[in-house]
Amino acid sequence: MHYVTDEPVQATLPPHKTIIVLIDPISTSCRIAREISKRGHHVLALWTSKYAGDSPDRRDKRSPAKYGCSGLRYKLELEEGRDWNWEDSAEGGVDSVLTIVNGVAATFRLKIVGCLAGSGWSRANALADALAEKLGLPPRLASSPEKDRDVRNKNTQQQLLKESGLRCIRQVCGSELDGAVMEFLEAETYPVVVKPASKSDGKGASIKLCRTKKEAVDHFNHLIGSAPSEIEVICQEYLRGTEIIVDNVSYNSTHKTCMVYKYDKRPANGERNVYFAMIPVESDSPEASVAIPYVRNVLDVFGVVNGPTHAECILTEDGQGPVLVELSIRPHGGDGSWSALSRALTGGYSQIEASVDSMLDPMAFEQMPNAPPSPFLAHGLQVHLISYSAGEVIATPGFEVIKRLPSFASLSSSVGIGSNVEYTIDLSTSPGVCLLLNKDQSKLNKDLEYLRYTEEINALFVYKTRVESLARPTAATFGSAHQRIKSMEKPSLLRIFSNDRPELARQGLMKKMTTVDASKEVVVVTDPYSTGCLIVNEMISRGYNVIALWTLGFSEEMKTHTPTAAGEMKYYAEITECESLADTVQAIYKAAGNLRVVACLAGGEAGVDCADAVSERMSLRTNGTGIPNRRDKKVQQEIIRDAGMRSVRQAAGKKFEDVEAFLKSEQYPVVVKPTDSAGSDGVKLCHNFEEAKEHFNHLFEVEAVNGGYNTEVLCQEFLRGKEYVIDQVSRDGIHKTMMVWVYDKRPANNSAFVYFGMVPVDPTSMEARILIPYARGVLDALGVKNGPSHAEVILTSSGPCLVEMNVRAHGGDGNWRTLARGLTGGYSQGKYTMKKMICSYDDILVANTAGHCFRPYLLSRQSRLPSILTLTKSSSPLFQICLPLPSNRQVKRSFLFHSQEERLSLPQDMISFVNSLRLFTWRLESKSDHSLREPLICSRALAASFSCIPTKISSRLTLQGFAKWRSRMSYLNTSVQVP
Repeated sequence: MHYVTDEPVQATLPPHKTIIVLIDPISTSCRIAREISKRGHHVLALWTSKYAGDSPDRRDKRSPAKYGCSGLRYKLELEEGRDWNWEDSAEGGVDSVLTIVNGVAATFRLKIVGCLAGSGWSRANALADALAEKLGLPPRLASSPEKDRDVRNKNTQQQLLKESGLRCIRQVCGSELDGAVMEFLEAETYPVVVKPASKSDGKGASIKLCRTKKEAVDHFNHLIGSAPSEIEVICQEYLRGTEIIVDNVSYNSTHKTCMVYKYDKRPANGERNVYFAMIPVESDSPEASVAIPYVRNVLDVFGVVNGPTHAECILTEDGQGPVLVELSIRPHGGDGSWSALSRALTGGYSQIEASVDSMLDPMAFEQMPNAPPSPFLAHGLQVHLISYSAGEVIATPGFEVIKRLPSFASLSSSVGIGSNVEYTIDLSTSPGVCLLLNKDQSKLNKDLEYLRYTEEINALFVYKTRVESLARPTAATFGSAHQRIKSMEKPSLLRIFSNDRPELARQGLMKKMTTVDASKEVVVVTDPYSTGCLIVNEMISRGYNVIALWTLGFSEEMKTHTPTAAGEMKYYAEITECESLADTVQAIYKAAGNLRVVACLAGGEAGVDCADAVSERMSLRTNGTGIPNRRDKKVQQEIIRDAGMRSVRQAAGKKFEDVEAFLKSEQYPVVVKPTDSAGSDGVKLCHNFEEAKEHFNHLFEVEAVNGGYNTEVLCQEFLRGKEYVIDQVSRDGIHKTMMVWVYDKRPANNSAFVYFGMVPVDPTSMEARILIPYARGVLDALGVKNGPSHAEVILTSSGPCLVEMNVRAHGGDGNWRTLARGLTGGYSQGKYTMKKMICSYDDILVANTAGHCFRPYLLSRQSRLPSILTLTKSSSPLFQICLPLPSNRQVKRSFLFHSQEERLSLPQDMISFVNSLRLFTWRLESKSDHSLREPLICSRALAASFSCIPTKISSRLTLQGFAKWRSRMSYLNTSVQVP
């Protein structure tokens, strides 16, 4: 199946009375034949015994449509065994073939002007060389005393390099396991490469990276035993480095480089070196600057004087330069699917056009540049598709998605309805090749990321029903960690691709069915409370199952800490952390059953360490455990200080003596807080030594809000300046900023840090331009590569300085979510936390806010600590005032109030707000800053006097308060009822 335009071939020049002989014109050579036909020349195709015959497979291999050239018509096709015979070992055996070829030319009154082998098979090349010599055509190889040596043989190639003084590979070659071969296998460092010396027979011939001597011996014997005749097998050292491709075309010993590529090879499906992409390399790059002259020297050593060549080299890690793996005296293969990429990057030519020029238009060849332009005229690459699943295909929805990408150029695949797809472990098992081209590098990268995401979720194909376990395999199952997933027919979830790439929806793409539906997948969330509950809801809304993993010591009260917006939490399973990591992972697999575990992330501060350890152990996206105690605020400051970033002066300890010297020398006030806490739990601004000492000791006596007791206390300098919040989501080390906020903090109720509001900051503002890069630098320093993060930073006179970095979502029950969505146009940190772990994401922080918004906190200055209050709408008149305000978007009760009777305390920090009086979160939003200002005045005054009124207390202040502020509310076309 080819998604390339296959127009009928029409000659662009007047017909010539000339014909070119192509032997086995398969793959790229078929495209060369099409280019020859376009120029008005004729093509005679000679098919050797490898491709001759009437079997469907043979006919398919001979068909031009297989290589994207359906319009190509040969002048004549002659098959070995039916139309001609050749005994390559017989003296003068080529004469019979020559007679037939000359007879064809005479019949059509055409002149033979070229002869070329179209495949890398040694027999085809030998026939092409013999015919060219008999016909008096320019030879591919120069005549020399070395002519009897087969330079297409990989062993001969390395011998010639060694004799010429060029760098070569350590190797041994033989047709049996004799002393030399065994001596090499015993002495060489593993792994080693074992492969056939030539392509004289394709049956059973394969290259293998052998990791042990036994594996090498077994593969050696396999190659010898599978060949129908005696062959030679090479055992080579394994070269570590970057694999470089150099494609040349030669004419009269003048070599011109058409393109240089490098392979992107990574582990997949249990194999270490799977081809993911072929990336063009500019000719003045460090890699090409050494590879191009080296390969041209190789061509001279091998005596190549005419025609296309394809060299594979390794730029080794030791810095000694390139070394040849092998030189193929033929065009670059891959069905020539790369040719459109080459033409776009160079301005109109590729190795295909250059090869035809060298045969038919020498003047055009001379005018061709010696190397591709640098920089390229566009950005692009050839993507090798990867399948992480296998089965019989009944639909190819992923192909239609890929074709809608803005960078899409072409898609070549042999996979269609009824095809059997295998796990991709090499080029032969890749389901296809896709070319991506774009003038904009960022857009190209975006499309490439999306294509890879399509592969990861197994969205390329839908398979015939095959019921089996979808549980994620482990290294013990397959020998290494990788995905092998079978699909189910008609999955219950339709993933909405237009949500992932909104611009694709405008092209008519709405919904596509994936091969592995989310209902067969499960996400593990550690300690899901507060905003973590909303993240869980986001996952469930997309069809995923969720397992709640509660860490040891997590308080029962916090397990019920569910925001009102989250509703009733329905988990697939709930488990508790075990004493060991191995037992915890085993418990997760047991709870998941047949479901595949696709992600593990923290649902709250207390679950961060556990999520990192579990995700790392289960080979999921992770921040890992390479930096111990990443949550420790003291450790955070030490790490960013070592990274050269502004940090806080501090001291920490488990006993007061550890911090006493710091407290005596530091200028007051100082901040004293636990090293491991959530929100502002236990944070206090101490104005003298005695107060600091008292609070230090107090922190070891009280239970933390998340459960458990503090083990270490941190004393820090007091940073003067505004406090900002930077909320981000990361994926594979790429950080996306969701929102920047600034806290409105003022003194109240004898506390220095009471939160009055949280105001969004325009990302184009000067503050944001300073804060965002700083926060991302902190994430890099802390090794945070995946998941949500919530940074609190003080913008001091000397620049930004980290207060703390929380590697979890912004808390506060996620009641900022509606505000964030309103400002950004539809997304928030909660949504993209889910997407970063399982999907991909493309959104960035919106440059200009959609309106004027803020989030005020309502607080009380009435001290009625022992009072038991019955809270109803009528007893909370502020409800009636908030609801009709034009800017109101949400009035929300605190999540912790489950009963009608609840005890209140004075709010002094964020935690006491949550546990006591933050009864409402009032979100105000308006297109006009003026209309926003009036309700703010009302909210502040009302909250100061009576944010909550007990029904059992007759309050004259309440009635006076309403009368006082009724006039301020006169612009509302509604009446406020006084209880």
